[in-house]
Amino acid sequence: MEASNHVLRALKTPRGLTFGAWQMLPGRNVSRALCRPGYDWILIDTEHGNIDDSAMHEAVAAVASMEGGVSPVVRVAAGEGWMIKRALDSGAHGIMVPLVSNGEEARKVVSYAKFPPQGVRGFGSPFAMGSFGTGRMTSSEYLAEANSSILTVVQIETKDALDNVDDIAAVEGIDVLFVGPFDLGNSIGYPVDDNGTMHPRLTEAIHKVLQAATKAGKRAGIFCVGPQQANEFANLGFHMVSVVADVMAIGKSLSEALVIARGGEPGQPTKVGGPYGN
Repeated sequence: MEASNHVLRALKTPRGLTFGAWQMLPGRNVSRALCRPGYDWILIDTEHGNIDDSAMHEAVAAVASMEGGVSPVVRVAAGEGWMIKRALDSGAHGIMVPLVSNGEEARKVVSYAKFPPQGVRGFGSPFAMGSFGTGRMTSSEYLAEANSSILTVVQIETKDALDNVDDIAAVEGIDVLFVGPFDLGNSIGYPVDDNGTMHPRLTEAIHKVLQAATKAGKRAGIFCVGPQQANEFANLGFHMVSVVADVMAIGKSLSEALVIARGGEPGQPTKVGGPYGN
């Protein structure tokens, strides 16, 4: 089962560098389009995206079916047990949980994501097995292997999380500490500006998360507003790096096309305005 979890295998390599794209729009064809360039993982966003439960199931199945090894990772709306269960029961190769602020919350995430005896996840989905390998895995095989074969990611997005980052990183079963720079910047009083520029104090906080993850033998990830920023954070040593969100890519492409059509120059800078564009 782990052999079919592309992002987990890639994160376990010596460098552990992976790149992903963010899906916020529903539709299996959106999922497939995001997979084609060769990303390691697609983040299916049920927190801020227009992705309901049905759309999540469709997206996970579409990503998992693509050739070349792409992993569907679902960001749940909150660290609720039923949300984590629904995401994993859809066949997600991993979950991302936002706004985890301390070690106790991280331990609850692990418990919700693992079958007994490591956790309290309920067993019974007829869909999860289809996302791994040839799709012929039995439910008993899935039960036996899931605890060690599914990625568990928590987001560091608050001042409390930053203060408790070493405790969060130390929790057994947490694989990745993933920085949400916009919420983290807001929480510590240094918001990301409209151009995507980060205050030095926010940059310092981001480095602290990377150091805590590395010290604990875990991986570190971060949300980026574009390829240049993704390259910068990859060069700093981050492992799970987002490159682009579907809504941002569409907006940027449409804006640049209109600029050129009106006689302007391509590549003119546009304001970020937020994590996913204006």
